[in-house]
Amino acid sequence: MIEILSPAELTRARAAGALVADILAELRALAVPGASLLDLDRRAAELIDATGAVSCYVDYAPSFGDGPFGHHLCTAVNDAVLHGMPHDRALADGDLLTLDLAVGLRGICADAAVSFAVGSSADPQDLALIEVTERALAAGIAAALPGARLGDVSAAIGDVLSSAGHRINTEFGGHGIGSTMHQDPHVPNTGRPGRGLRLRPGMLLALEPWVMAGTDRLVTDADGWTLRSANGARAAHSEHTIAITPEGPEIMTLPSTRRP
Repeated sequence: MIEILSPAELTRARAAGALVADILAELRALAVPGASLLDLDRRAAELIDATGAVSCYVDYAPSFGDGPFGHHLCTAVNDAVLHGMPHDRALADGDLLTLDLAVGLRGICADAAVSFAVGSSADPQDLALIEVTERALAAGIAAALPGARLGDVSAAIGDVLSSAGHRINTEFGGHGIGSTMHQDPHVPNTGRPGRGLRLRPGMLLALEPWVMAGTDRLVTDADGWTLRSANGARAAHSEHTIAITPEGPEIMTLPSTRRP
C-alpha cells in the first residue's frame, strides 16, 4: 500500500517526526561509556509514553524477525547495523552505536536513525563510515523531487556509497511510511535513474542508507533480529523520514528546535 497524505496528515507527520528526533537527541546524550542498552530502551519507552505516542517496534513481527521485537528502540553496536535488539550490555568508549527509532503519533508514523561514536575515542574509519551514510542520505533527499522517479533517489544514494568504495546490500533499505511504519514502496540504496515509481506530493518516505566496511553480506544474531556484517567489520546507518511536497522534499524528522 502506498498512501498519499493530506495536508492535515502531513502536519501530524511533522509532529511525529519532531518527536522521534527529540527522543533520539536525548538518547544520544545519554549514550556515554558505561550506559546500558537496556537503560536507553527504558528511557525511550518513558519518553514515548509521556507524549501519548506509540512504539512501532514493540509488537512488530515481520517475516524476517523472530517474533515480536519487544523493545522500543533498536541499538546496533560496532559490527551490528540493523534491527539491533537491546541487551544487557554497557557501552564502551569508542563503540560505534546506531540508534533507530520509530513512533506513531495521532495515527501517523515517523522513523529515523543516527550513528555516532560513544565517548571521546572515535576511530577515524568509524567517522568515515558515518559521514558517507549521512552524505548519501542528503543526496537521496535532494533527489526526492515531485515528478522524479524512485530510481533517481536510489541512484543518488548508491552513487555516494559506491564512490566511497562500499558494497551495497539491497535486502534492506528505505520504505514508504504513513499510518503504518513499513509500507510500499521499497527504496533500495542503489538503483537506476529514470526508473520506478513517480514521486507524488503527499508521499512519505523513510530513506536509510547503511554500509558495512568491506562487505555487503549480513548475518543474524541468535536473538533472531540483530543484523551484523558477515566479516565482523563495523557499520553505520543514517535515516530520515521525508515528505514529497510541491516545493520539494521536506525532512520530517528534525528536532523541534530546528523546525521553522
